[in-house]
Formats: sequence, structure tokens, C-alpha cells
Amino acid sequence: MRSHVWMAIGLAAGLIIGLLTAATQQPGLVTLTHGLRPVGAVFLNLLSMVVIPLVATALFSGIASLGDLRALGRLGVRTLAIFWTTTVAAIVIGFALGGAILPLGGMTPEAQASLRDAAAADSGVVRTAAQMPSTTSFLVDLVPANVFRAAAEGRLLALIAFVTIFAVATASLPEDERRTLTRLSDVVTRALIRIVYWVLALAPIGIFALVASSVAQFGWSLVKAMAVYVLAVAVAMSCFVGLVLLPTVALAARLGVRRFLRAAFDSMLMAFSTTSSLATLPTMLTAAQDELGVSPAVAGFVLPLGASVNRPGSALFQAVALLFTAQLYGLHLGVGQLVEAGAAVFLASLTVAAVPAASVVSLAPAFAVAGLPMAGLALLIGLDRIPDMLRTTANVIGHLSTAAAVSAREGRAAS
Repeated sequence: MRSHVWMAIGLAAGLIIGLLTAATQQPGLVTLTHGLRPVGAVFLNLLSMVVIPLVATALFSGIASLGDLRALGRLGVRTLAIFWTTTVAAIVIGFALGGAILPLGGMTPEAQASLRDAAAADSGVVRTAAQMPSTTSFLVDLVPANVFRAAAEGRLLALIAFVTIFAVATASLPEDERRTLTRLSDVVTRALIRIVYWVLALAPIGIFALVASSVAQFGWSLVKAMAVYVLAVAVAMSCFVGLVLLPTVALAARLGVRRFLRAAFDSMLMAFSTTSSLATLPTMLTAAQDELGVSPAVAGFVLPLGASVNRPGSALFQAVALLFTAQLYGLHLGVGQLVEAGAAVFLASLTVAAVPAASVVSLAPAFAVAGLPMAGLALLIGLDRIPDMLRTTANVIGHLSTAAAVSAREGRAAS
């Protein structure tokens, strides 16, 4: 069976064992769920082990492979402007609707305190809002005096800032020199992605262990919070497509929404079923050129670039997931913390690799900024199949809408 089926089985089994334990308090089940905690901790350590190098190499490859940023010209500027604008809009919508819907599945303060205690035992202390850095210190810490120390201390946002500067500098080098570094980075990224696949092969066991032990302690309240979280992602994703992407098609591309959706349907279906923008690329190219009238030059530039670095759906998902995890652990984020976390989500969305659950794995920098434990990532992975299908579909709609908008602007500029 495919990996997501095994993950669903692990999640279901964990929910069943956890609920039976919470309901009956049978000594054998209690012992079992307690014994599963170290198994879950090992899985989290394996996941955390690959996060720092994967985030660094994926971000470097994405930026450095663009070449001299000044040479991208008008086409590149317009494309990246739409990519980044829609990503910021997605983050704002994710925070707004997540903040409105997630409290419907809120847990009691006692349950939140217990979750914090359990997380502190496994992955360090969860910071409270009072312990969060100020905006000034956040900006100072964003520039690391020692990048290796920042990586060792888990200050991933500082590492990302350095990698971004280094990648921009590499992009400005002559092509032969730049290609040497990008090839090395691509090879390292592929090796790390292979490790991620190996770790994800163990995900059903890790998810089962973590979910069973958590649900055994908190019962239906945790299950309810999980269900509301999936609902929040679905509602926020629908609003993002309806309020941002489709108006982009109508206003910037001057296309009818029905025509666009009809042309994009096959690509959307492919994205929903495969959860991979790259696997959908051939279908997107056909739809853009044959049905939407996008020029081959624009389609050949915008769509591959979008499949590599444009992740508005992932950014929206990460914003909701961040609020969900903060709610689980009783961490209340103020406006300043939301801005800082939003910046981390924006940068993290640029590092999403083409592997299952990559949007969850790349949440680590945002978790570090918000002071959330990595234990929250395992719960997100267990619930990730439906959000993954939704965010990949939104990503693909974003690629096609950007291609149509840029093609329309290029056509008007040429005339």
C-alpha cells in the first residue's frame, strides 16, 4: 500500500488504542501507551535530524538556480511578485481563519499544561508568550554572528537568513561557477530527500506511538481539536482560492473563471490525487498553452519555477498548523509574534521539497520562532493526507493563475 495509507492506518490504530485506554484505564493498555512514548521520541529525533540540512540546501538550490536576479528581467519580476504576494495573502488568511475556527476545538488549560509537560520531557521547554523575544532582539538574532553555532543551537531562521544571502550571492556568479555549487546542492538535497523517505517509511509506527500515548491521556478533547484543525485548513484553503486566486484570473489575466476552472480541472484532479506539483507539471503545461492561451515562453518559465518555489497553499496550511499547535500547548501569540512567525512561514514555504509531508517538515523554523516543540510535527504528519491534497491543489491553481496573469501582462506590454 502507498505510504499515506499506512500513515492513515497508524493514525486510526493510535486513535483506537488511545481512546480505549482513556475510556477504560485498563492497566495493560495504560502500560502499553506509556511504553510507546520512547518509540515516538525516536521517530521525532529522526525527523528533526534531517530538518536543518534539508531546509538549507533546498532554499539554496531554489534561489541560486535562478541565476543572476538582475538578468531575470520583467518576466521574472512579475512572476515572483505574484508568487510572493499570493503567498503573503495566504498566510494572512490562514492566521485569520485559523484564529477564528480553531478555538471551536480548544482544549482545557489543564490538558494544555499536561501537553507542555510531556513535550518538555521529550524536546525541550515550550516558551510562553512572556518569554518570546522582542521584535528588536528578533531582528538582531536574525543575522547570526556564527552561522554554525546558530545551526547547532537550532536557530533555523538565522540559518535561513544566511543561506538566502549566500544563495543570492551565488546566483550573481558566472554560470560555470554557479553551476558547480548548485549541482552540489542538488545532489545533497536529493540525498537528504532519500533520508526523508526512509524516515517516512517508519512514520506509521511513529504516528501510532505518538497518537496512542497522547489520546490515551487526553481522550476525545484531543480528537475534537484534530477534527476542527482539518476543518479549518479546508475552509481557509477554499477562501484563499475564491478570494485571491480566482480574482487574479478574472482581473489580471482577463479570463472567465469558468473557462479557467474547466481548463485547470485535469491539473487540479492530478494534484489532488498525487499531492505533487511536479507530477502535475506536464498537465499544467498542456492546459496553459492549449486551453488558456499562455505563450510557450511564459508557460515554460512560470510553471516549472512555480512547481519549484511557489507554495501559497503550503504557506496557508503552515499558518493554520502553527496556530493549531500553539493552541494545543496553550501558547498565545501576540501580534508581534504572529508577524515573526509569519515571516518564518513565508521563508519556510520556499524550502518545501517535493516529498510527502514536506510542508510539515519545513515548519521547523516557524516552530523554533514560536517556541513550539517538535512533538507537534508528528501529530500534524498523522493528519496530513487531507490537508496535503488541498494545499497541493491550491498550489497548482496558483501556478496556472500566475502563468495566465503574467502572459496577459506580457501580451499587453508587447502591444
